[in-house]
Amino acid sequence: MKVNLHRSCPEASSRSNCTFGRGTFLRSNAGHRARPEMDMNRFVASMVVIPVLMALGFSMAAASGSPPVAPSPEGVLFDRISALDTAVFDAFNHCSSPQQLQLHASYFAPDVEFYHDEGGVTWTRQAMIANTAKNVCGHFRRELVPGSLKVFPIKNFGAIEQGVHRFCQFSTGNCDGMADFVIVWHQQGDKWQITRVLSYGHRPNK
Repeated sequence: MKVNLHRSCPEASSRSNCTFGRGTFLRSNAGHRARPEMDMNRFVASMVVIPVLMALGFSMAAASGSPPVAPSPEGVLFDRISALDTAVFDAFNHCSSPQQLQLHASYFAPDVEFYHDEGGVTWTRQAMIANTAKNVCGHFRRELVPGSLKVFPIKNFGAIEQGVHRFCQFSTGNCDGMADFVIVWHQQGDKWQITRVLSYGHRPNK
C-alpha cells in the first residue's frame, strides 16, 4: 500500500524546510519536492519483516534446546516413599476411626518387627496395632520434620526410610516430643509393605 506523504508548504522564494511527522521535506525554488529523509515504504516493510525474523529465531532456539531430563531412579524412589509415609501416618493420625486404624495396619507386614527405645519390641502387626490403638489413637498425632527425610534403595528388596518425627498432643496442640526413626519397606510388584520399624532417641521437642 502506497503512503500519501503530500502536504502543501508555504510558498517561498528560497529553499526552506517543511515537516510531516518525523520526515523532513525540502522545497526548491523550482517547486519540486525532495524525498523524505526516511522512506516510509521501507519503514512499513521493515515493521513486517522484523517480527517474522524474530519468530523464526525463537523457533530455531526452541528446536535446538535440550530435551527434558528424565527423573533419576533415586528421585522416583524418594517421591514414592515420601508419598507412602504421608499415607501411612495420615491414617495413623486419624486412627480413632476404626476404618483408619485398619487402613494404617494394612501398610505393615503381618510379621513386622517394631523396635521402640522406651516401649520395647513387638514382633507382629497384631501386637503393634493393639499398642497403637491403646496409646496413640485420640491422644496425639505424628508429624514428619520437614527436610529430615532420607531414602536409600535396598537391592532386590525395597528401601530404607530415615528421618525425624515429632508428636503433637490433640488436647493442647503442643508438639512436645520428637524422635529419630527408620522404616524398612519391602516391594513386591506394585505393593509396598513395612517389615521393620525403629523409633528411637525420644526427646523433648526444643
